[in-house]
Amino acid sequence: MASEPKKFSKHTITAALPYTNGPIHIGHLAGVYVPADIYARFLRLTGREVVFVCGSDEHGFAIPMKAKKEGVSPKELVDKYHGIIKKSFEDFGITFDNYSRTSAKIHHQTASNFFLKLYDKGDFIEETSAQLYDEQEEQFLADRFVTGTCPKCGHEEAYGDQCENCGSSLNATDLINPKSTLSGAIPTLKETKHWFLPLERYEDFLKQWILAEHKNDWKPNVYGQCKSWIDDGLKPRAVTRDLDWGIPVPVEGGEGKVLYVWFDAPIGYISSTKEWAEREGKDWRPYWQGEDTKLVHFIGKDNIVFHCIIFPSMLKAHGDFILPENVPANEFLNLEGQKLSTSKNWAVWLHEYLLDFPNAQDVLRYTLTANAPETKDNDFTWADFQARNNNELVAIFGNFVNRVVVLTQKYYQGVVPEAGVLTSDDKEALRALRQFPEDIADSIERYRFREAGQELMNLARLGNKYLADQEPWKVIKEDESRVATIMHTALQIAAGLAVLSEPFLPFTSEKLKVMLGFGEMTAELGWDSISSEKTLIPQAHVLGKPELLFRKIEDSEITAQLDKLQATRKANTSQNKDVMPQKETITYDDFTKMDMRVGTILEAEKMPKTKKLMVLKVDTGIDIRTIVSGIAEHYSAEEIIGKKVTVLVNLAPRPLRGVESEGMILMTENEEGSLVFLSPDASDVNNGATIS
Repeated sequence: MASEPKKFSKHTITAALPYTNGPIHIGHLAGVYVPADIYARFLRLTGREVVFVCGSDEHGFAIPMKAKKEGVSPKELVDKYHGIIKKSFEDFGITFDNYSRTSAKIHHQTASNFFLKLYDKGDFIEETSAQLYDEQEEQFLADRFVTGTCPKCGHEEAYGDQCENCGSSLNATDLINPKSTLSGAIPTLKETKHWFLPLERYEDFLKQWILAEHKNDWKPNVYGQCKSWIDDGLKPRAVTRDLDWGIPVPVEGGEGKVLYVWFDAPIGYISSTKEWAEREGKDWRPYWQGEDTKLVHFIGKDNIVFHCIIFPSMLKAHGDFILPENVPANEFLNLEGQKLSTSKNWAVWLHEYLLDFPNAQDVLRYTLTANAPETKDNDFTWADFQARNNNELVAIFGNFVNRVVVLTQKYYQGVVPEAGVLTSDDKEALRALRQFPEDIADSIERYRFREAGQELMNLARLGNKYLADQEPWKVIKEDESRVATIMHTALQIAAGLAVLSEPFLPFTSEKLKVMLGFGEMTAELGWDSISSEKTLIPQAHVLGKPELLFRKIEDSEITAQLDKLQATRKANTSQNKDVMPQKETITYDDFTKMDMRVGTILEAEKMPKTKKLMVLKVDTGIDIRTIVSGIAEHYSAEEIIGKKVTVLVNLAPRPLRGVESEGMILMTENEEGSLVFLSPDASDVNNGATIS
């Protein structure tokens, strides 16, 4: 017999701390922050007590490195991106109860005290060990600044802490053929003293807690990764680092060292909760130490090991904290078939999106929810974004609401009419409406946000079908009282949409509530009220002014976004293209032996049975000669006849496919890999002119 689900009086929701070495993009929003916000908003609407926390992750090796690159101090860098990230969250309606930062004094104190508690209990191992060191940069290498071949699967671009190909947890010293990403140098091993958390001590606890107790309620992708790590055997993990940016190690011998960022960052959830509690005059402890509190972490798949293995082991070692009930991690979102990349600018940045699509936050929220990478990587395309907006938000949701409000204005001057006798169609529509809160809630409670979002759209579909079937615009000519009942019923569905859409489309929900004239009724109309038999919008209620909830997105707007990405792709191709190293140094006398002349192509013909070769007749000013050139894949014969070219004329003749080639046409490659003539374009340069 299945046990009754546990009842919780409080909910602590955390969202992964974004790293302040750049702005945030749609991958972050889709993977973590939109699902977390949907969940938090839903819980509040259903009357649950919630604290939803996050903050900027501002420590770690990458911060001083990025600051150095930008020519600013680490503090200036984190201040800049903390501001950009915080505003992006506010702009997109992410309803954190507190958004903190790990550079805050309260966080330094909380993380230091956490470390000291474990240190005093003897939970750390103190070891002098060999760590990877970059001699050129004169510094120890953080795990993410080392790449090499994964010893488990052979993937050649594994990081020093994790292989993203097979998901294995690694130490940097495990990598085969490691390389520093800072200098490209092969790192050396150098001894240093650090404190380690012996994860192997917690294997039995993790097996029971995850593999036994959460086998059926954690997502398969999360459970599978955890099982793989545990089955593989856990090893000690360093909790300190040789660095001068971060939280100083608060014990003797810790000089010049800081708490490892993976250790201090998750403690940021606790310190953010403390900061919120101080501001609100509350006690933070029940939200992290009460057995009747449900703790849920929203993260991306690259953070599973930290939130499911390491942080719970830290909490268990400390002894005073509850463990997460669930960690509904998402996979990765790609962009137009290519992995999102901050360093390569292959992203849709949130602060830039709103410049191109002002007041369209909900369009992006909806598209990312509908296409969320919940159990596998998924792809964001601008074509899908346009289709979701035009075919669903505009044509289904917006169309229904617009028809209901406009017809009510037209027939009843915006006043809700009295319902007469309900037909079976009316009763069925209202019965279906009352079922939606339960169906949507069930999907949200199981962290199936895509499914929940589509259920919401099904409610709008129900409204459209109801109106289409009842045809009030036709019935009005014959039976006005029947139309009053139809419009009264349709308005109840619209009111249900206004409430149930809030977690998914908060800006739209607010607009719709104004259009429906909710006013003081807003507080009364909660999630559960939709399920009740009560009338949501009563007779004689006055509606607000109608307005379009969504606008159609034009092809030209999508083309502009694709052009922007194409420009990024070209810039990356140009930047990343391997440049051939300089050849062996020659003397001036060597150079003067080469006789390069201006020539004109008189004839051109593709060599039979070859892909690349073209036979040219070239006027070199000295003579007319035959030259065979490998340009047939890049040019047609017709387009190069009459073209001026640069010719190396004193190259020894060479037979190619039975044709003797008497020279060489000088070429280069453009950023796309196509051959380009080195052409003397000036009109007053004659054939035979020498090049020096």
